[in-house]
Amino acid sequence: MTASALGKGVVLNSAEELEAALRHIGQTRYHNLHPFHGLLHGGKLNKGQVQAWALNRYYYQSTIPIKDAVVISRFCDRATRIEWRHRIEDHDGNIGTEGGIERWLKLTEGLGLDSDYVESAVGILPATRFAVEAYVHFVRDKTPLEAIASSLTELFAPNLHEERISGMLAHYNFVNPDIMSYFSRRLTQAPRDANFALDYVKTHAHTPAEREAVCNALLFKTNVLWVQLDALYHAYVDGHVPPGAFVPKE
Repeated sequence: MTASALGKGVVLNSAEELEAALRHIGQTRYHNLHPFHGLLHGGKLNKGQVQAWALNRYYYQSTIPIKDAVVISRFCDRATRIEWRHRIEDHDGNIGTEGGIERWLKLTEGLGLDSDYVESAVGILPATRFAVEAYVHFVRDKTPLEAIASSLTELFAPNLHEERISGMLAHYNFVNPDIMSYFSRRLTQAPRDANFALDYVKTHAHTPAEREAVCNALLFKTNVLWVQLDALYHAYVDGHVPPGAFVPKE
């Protein structure tokens, strides 16, 4: 069970208090604070470690449209389904249109990884698989309100993407703007998606209990993101790569 995101005795009595609580969670729990990101963006990793990050993160990215299809399935409301479904196209693309998954494969290919190997997910860390699958299960099993609330990490993504683009381009000679196109595109997509989700939870969380559930959903999602970086750090910085996982050549 997820621990409450609110302190003992804290009650959220309005939409404004809910938004303030959500933004506080982002400021204190979002994975931009993880030390692995400091290494990645500061040029402190070698190419093999960057490959390991991109490989594992692909599994998360490739599962996002599956997660969003599950979210859509939770709603009888046609307007919400219509609003949400562009997220699937953002990642899967459409006929003749490149999506986020293809852009991420451009990143992994540019880093020297074989795309068939990346897509197979054979070499990902166990914690990556468990965390990503837990996210899909969450949006399937929790309330539709909580399913939407779990996406609210997008509120904090643009600043991280900007830091990632500038840091990786500045520090790694094996990175160029073309293979960073996933992040450039998300600079406009993420705010649009986050604004809808934020408006939705502020409008539909009517009671203090529902507002607390929204906060706990965001807390859960920050944990999903954080634990993936914990696993990467343990495996590829501390050097404890589990059996069967990707082993960098450098």
